[in-house]
Amino acid sequence: MKARLKEMEDEANKLRDMQAKVEEEMNTLPGGAEATASREEADGRSIHVGGVDYACTPEELQMHFQSCGTVNRVTILTDKFENPKGFAYVEFLEADAVANALLLADTEVHGRKIKVSAKRTNVPGMKA
Repeated sequence: MKARLKEMEDEANKLRDMQAKVEEEMNTLPGGAEATASREEADGRSIHVGGVDYACTPEELQMHFQSCGTVNRVTILTDKFENPKGFAYVEFLEADAVANALLLADTEVHGRKIKVSAKRTNVPGMKA
């Protein structure tokens, strides 16, 4: 019994070492920490738009948020069959455009009221 316990402890230590090694490699890979910083910076310039009509195009959303600042990218998420999910992300060139865009909450696009919120950055391993 003690021998089996010793084997399990040794295996657990090996797994901890392997996990630490993988985490270290992820932080030292080209673009590892830099990519995370870049993603966080882009998320700081982005908004989440909910309640988007299924017939709405990225160009229409770009025109709607154009008054807030220069729109860099509009992404309307779709399911595996390419059907829109009803929400989108809008990325601006300037971070201060997010505050202006938040003022457009409850405005109408395609006859539907949209919800606008600042985009959050996903933390790996965290469940919302």
